[in-house]
Amino acid sequence: MATTEHTARTALEAVLHGPGAAEEITLRHRALAPLTPGDALVRVEATGVSFAEQQMRRGKYYDQPPFPFVPGYDLVGRVAEVGPGTDPALVGRRVAALTKTGGWADRIVLPAADLVPVPDGIDPADAEAAVVNGVTAHRMLHRTARVQRGDTVVVLGANGGVGSLLVQMARRAGATVIGTASARHLEAVRALGALPVDRRDPGMYARIRELAPAGAAAVFDHVGGPAIADSFGLLAPGGTLVSYGTAATRDEEGNARLPVLALLGRLLLWNALPNRRGAHFFNLWQGHRGLDRYRRLLAEDLGAVFALLAEGAIAPPVAARVPLEEIGRALALAESGTVVGKVVVVPRARD
Repeated sequence: MATTEHTARTALEAVLHGPGAAEEITLRHRALAPLTPGDALVRVEATGVSFAEQQMRRGKYYDQPPFPFVPGYDLVGRVAEVGPGTDPALVGRRVAALTKTGGWADRIVLPAADLVPVPDGIDPADAEAAVVNGVTAHRMLHRTARVQRGDTVVVLGANGGVGSLLVQMARRAGATVIGTASARHLEAVRALGALPVDRRDPGMYARIRELAPAGAAAVFDHVGGPAIADSFGLLAPGGTLVSYGTAATRDEEGNARLPVLALLGRLLLWNALPNRRGAHFFNLWQGHRGLDRYRRLLAEDLGAVFALLAEGAIAPPVAARVPLEEIGRALALAESGTVVGKVVVVPRARD
């Protein structure tokens, strides 16, 4: 399906020019190149702000591109056009994609093979809140930690985009969940079905051990830093620590790779010791070099997440819906620590 509309051939994008305040992001219109075989032009309905973009803003995401670039880790939208030889039935379908960068736009050209169908009836913002966060939670829970019915698990940051879905998925799997959050979010964590613990309590780890005296089957830690040792200490024999972030070092100056490398070194050491416990660093892009298999597993896992969403088994919290034109406000809100769930960015429709 071809189109000659000028607006369909330009994209409004939010450009990050370098480390600095969220308000310093600028908008630009960029002409899109003609579609080539295998391409799909997606009209973005929802993208968002995750921890990755917060790190990119600081120049601290592990493998971010050089400035300037367009952030945007994931998106949901409708296929507006496809390139030569690409399945024309895709046009008009709502789809989701992991992009790592480029998603903060109202239009984007992507490989059609990277697109995952979104079931009918799901709101685009709800679907967006379940893309990177949902796949991350699903894989950590079922592929990395392999949580079983009757297990007790600990979720740090249980009010966050990933944490809130971890709680819901673990509860659905039949696990008991202990979730940490700041005092203002403890009731929200309780409502998700977790036993809430104040993350600012100096005795937080002692309180968790009181709630799980036999230890936890899994601990999901997005914080990193020195306290990762306390998280490892919560595990029962046979338990698994899943580390998936370094929030503790978010504002530290210096090489962005050093905190990650230090964390990886510690996890490798623990795995080498005869302590009957496992420690893993979760990387959503692991296996991406085997592209066909990676795409197949992504479609499988994100499809499972969307199925849970469609049947009402999970409800990813949407903290706010902010226009793309106010992307600086969206980023500042996500970084504020005052919200539950994901800040979703909604481009305004252009015909």
